[in-house]
Amino acid sequence: MQPVRLLILGTGGMAKNHAAHFAAIPGVTLVAGVDTRPEPLAAFQAAHGIAHGFASLGEALAWGGFDAVTNVTPDAAHHATTLPLLAAGKHVLCEKPLATNAAHAEEMAEAARLAAVVNMVNLSYRNVAALQKAAAMVREGAIGEVRHFEASYLQSWLTQPAWGQWDREPQWLWRLSTAHGSKGVLGDVGIHILDFATFIAGLDAREVSCLLQTFDKVPEGRIGEYVLDANDSATLQLRLANGALGTVAATRFATGHLNDLRLRIFGLAGGLEVSFEKAESRLRACLGPDAQTATWTEIDCPPVPTIYQRFIAAIRGEGPCEPDFARGAGLQRLLDRAEASAREGGCLLPL
Repeated sequence: MQPVRLLILGTGGMAKNHAAHFAAIPGVTLVAGVDTRPEPLAAFQAAHGIAHGFASLGEALAWGGFDAVTNVTPDAAHHATTLPLLAAGKHVLCEKPLATNAAHAEEMAEAARLAAVVNMVNLSYRNVAALQKAAAMVREGAIGEVRHFEASYLQSWLTQPAWGQWDREPQWLWRLSTAHGSKGVLGDVGIHILDFATFIAGLDAREVSCLLQTFDKVPEGRIGEYVLDANDSATLQLRLANGALGTVAATRFATGHLNDLRLRIFGLAGGLEVSFEKAESRLRACLGPDAQTATWTEIDCPPVPTIYQRFIAAIRGEGPCEPDFARGAGLQRLLDRAEASAREGGCLLPL
């Protein structure tokens, strides 16, 4: 078994999940952490038994005692921090989105291709068993040629405090403010539902139209330093490469849904319904003769490896490098065009 020495770049909330998952993989050693904040870095090292800590990426690269990196920095830092790692020949798993604009994402994808290292983006819903089973069924021809789909990502943290007090805690407030790096619900979770839909369909988007809405949430639209101007709800229409049409929606106002994804996709020979609700996935199908009676059947979905396991497997040559930076760049192009469409009143734009 090939040993892998892993550096964790950024030690915020998501980094804890990364550390726990990677530490559970045989042969993986968490060798170092990087954070500009000395106290959180020291606490993170102590919590996860990490021997080395660095105040900058430059210091870590000068040390060089690692093979791979999981980049858990804020979105706006992905581009600047990932490029030096690729130049140094390090394998990189980057949190989503790959970058905050398509130009940077494409530069990262090209740098990864030239570096010939494992490069993956953490589109975490690829870990959902029903998503992977549905995608396999579509590729096997189970529903025939895709014609139509409906997809949604529903959250409700702006209507109730199940995840915390959005109007008091910085971990939520920054997501509502463009000045703090937020791209709103479209940038935050839109990337997930767009990947969810197009990955299962097995087709890229060719045209997009989009409407975005920011609602008044507090008097004068700000809380302290946070101007609450990021979009709260998004609706999109997509035309896929084969002409199939679909709708995609994302919102933080879906009362009754904490963090739920849904997809209904229809082809000439059948349909599939995929859901991920309350952290459980489900797949139903209506295929062949059952279409005559509109009979839907539950499909068994075996567990799938996590992104962390797949990243290490790819480094060891035991699995594909998927989803890679090229996929992340493609999704960022789609998001950029969706934003452009919204600025022009929702007009249909080619990709």
